[in-house]
Amino acid sequence: MPRFTIIVPVHKVQGYLHACLDSVLGQSYRDLEVIAVDDRSPDGCGEILDGYAARDERVRVLHLPENVGLGRARNAGMPHATGDYLFFLDSDDTLTPGALRALADRLDETGDPDVLVFDYARTHWWGGTRRNALAHVLAEAGEGTFTAAERPGILDLLMVVWNKVYRRDFVDREGFTFPPGYYEDTPWTFPVLLSAERIATLDRICLYYRQRRQGNILSTTSRKHFDVHEQYARVFRFVDARPALAHWRPFLHTKMGEHCLDILSKPDRLPPTDRGEFFRRTSEMFRAHRPEGVRVPAELRVLEGGYAGYVLRRQAGRAGRELERRARQARAATAARAARARSVLRRPLDPRLAVYSAFSHRGVLGDPAAVYRAARELAPHIRGVWVLADEETAAGLPPDTEYVLLDSPGYRRATERATYFVNNVNWSGALVKRPGSVHIHTHQGTPLKCMGADLLDKPGARLGFDVPQMLRRADRWDYSLVANRHSELVWERAYPCHFTSLRSGSPRNDVLAGAGPDSGREVRARLGVPDGHTVVLYAPTRRDYRRDGLVERIDLARFAADLGEGHTLMVRLHPSLADGPARGLGLAELHRRGVLIDATDEPEVQDVLLAADVLVTDYSALMFDYALLDRPIVIHADDWDAYRASRGVYIDITAGAPGHVARSYRELAWLFESGTWRDEEAARLRSAFRDRYGEFDDGRAAERVVRALMLGEPMPEHTARGGRVPAQAGNRDLLTPS
Repeated sequence: MPRFTIIVPVHKVQGYLHACLDSVLGQSYRDLEVIAVDDRSPDGCGEILDGYAARDERVRVLHLPENVGLGRARNAGMPHATGDYLFFLDSDDTLTPGALRALADRLDETGDPDVLVFDYARTHWWGGTRRNALAHVLAEAGEGTFTAAERPGILDLLMVVWNKVYRRDFVDREGFTFPPGYYEDTPWTFPVLLSAERIATLDRICLYYRQRRQGNILSTTSRKHFDVHEQYARVFRFVDARPALAHWRPFLHTKMGEHCLDILSKPDRLPPTDRGEFFRRTSEMFRAHRPEGVRVPAELRVLEGGYAGYVLRRQAGRAGRELERRARQARAATAARAARARSVLRRPLDPRLAVYSAFSHRGVLGDPAAVYRAARELAPHIRGVWVLADEETAAGLPPDTEYVLLDSPGYRRATERATYFVNNVNWSGALVKRPGSVHIHTHQGTPLKCMGADLLDKPGARLGFDVPQMLRRADRWDYSLVANRHSELVWERAYPCHFTSLRSGSPRNDVLAGAGPDSGREVRARLGVPDGHTVVLYAPTRRDYRRDGLVERIDLARFAADLGEGHTLMVRLHPSLADGPARGLGLAELHRRGVLIDATDEPEVQDVLLAADVLVTDYSALMFDYALLDRPIVIHADDWDAYRASRGVYIDITAGAPGHVARSYRELAWLFESGTWRDEEAARLRSAFRDRYGEFDDGRAAERVVRALMLGEPMPEHTARGGRVPAQAGNRDLLTPS
């Protein structure tokens, strides 16, 4: 008996069906059966299904004699199920890699609950991917099982059938089936969750929910949306037949009102001529099922009146929002004019004031933080003020850290008077550079991929970048910090502006340049690395050939297992991926289970680098920083040609790598299994790479910046690691015009 029965109803989806079935049958977890129900599809779906069944014995196909609709097609598949758990997968959706293994592990961990709720991400037809906004509900549900009464927040999740798996004997015992109609998920999910005695959650994206441009009932203008009323009537009949569930009536009454008003508010759901009728039917149902003695929420009281009142309220709301939008624009324009006027007044600059920001005001981080700390020691008379995005960001700072919030009065006062501006991201366009001020741009590492003006002929890579605006902001730079002559060449070409390159080294890397063999011990202990373990840090970067930047190159669970005993896998995502779906695609779950350590949220990346014994990366600029530690580096370049073509690069990193290069996962696993990752050739490659790109990094970069640019002293000499401009891309300098 298989662990999962995956029931796939199929109708007019031949363009998506291969992707759906491949995502199931290609799972590493193979204890499953697929029951595909051909709902009398008029296209080639039936033939496609028969082809899969002929090739894979786990697939069975039911050809229905007539079209019965999504819910009843699922019903047709259920009697044929033999698996422990039912999984209803829509035929245009796909499973994420490793999803079934994660589900199976969670079911084992929670002792086979009645229902397991998991996370999903929407994938839009235009290429965007967005994680479920209520994913935190899954994470907050805890390790064990619960009932809906114990954690009612579970009912705030999208009430659909496909983000859950159901224990088959529980479904059989309760007699759950799908009704006919278009909102058939509603009278399934509410009864199931209210009846379940043991619910568990999995905070992992297991499914991609395809948002099709056309063909989805929920985005189709039709009277079919009137079906929602009958489906909620079924829910109320279910509750009425079970006195123990009577206390849920107020909750369901509110949900019904919210759901119907949401449908009514969407401009693409109902024909304009039917909107009044839909409102009246909703209002009648709302009154008919209103529990006695229960106060109606303010936002639903509109259902106690007429349709004309609802329309007036909607119009007033839209007008109010438009007025507020215009007011915000006017306030912003007024503030900008006032800022320019104050600048014109030429209030004297304060030579004892420096303003800092890092990573778009995300905290005391990176190169600016290193300069700030050095200035506090070497130039204590210069007051340092940080610009932060919000109070939440400021909450974790030491109490003696002075800060202002972006666009606040304090921010305007500080930026009008400051002499020194230190940032690793361009300041906003509204900030006026005053004569006599000193703008120090630190950048964010040694460039491998194309930047600035070099993106002008890379239309895919510059999506979302306004290059001319970027250059106008860079016109304010006075000094550009560089760690090597490669960076100096790149920045002067990529940002054709009037700045001076300062061969200072990278301030944030002072801690790496001066690290000893025991550096990182405290970080390892804090992160929970067992004593004596070899820490393998995997740090992938984003991809420009995907709109969301996320491309899963490695099965992390497999990699952790292949590393074997005595190894700890640590993962650090690129900052642009940290808040997107990437964390939910198994990383957070593997961290929770102790399979690996997710170090993405560690504020200082240098701490993570110090904790690692070896770095595995694709094309992340972290390799240039990590090389200073003289520890092994492995490049995983299985999509190098695609990356290079889409983004553009300055260096052929496969030809001048800091260590061995793996072109496939098999090669990567072999490098570690054989011990080749740390052989003499790896050490030779690393040494040459370190000399080339750590040229000015000697542990005194921050001091150099403070003494030379803030105190006006001669810049301290540095010990250069090498004296030549590096050959690039196989002995051809990519910075030289062809």
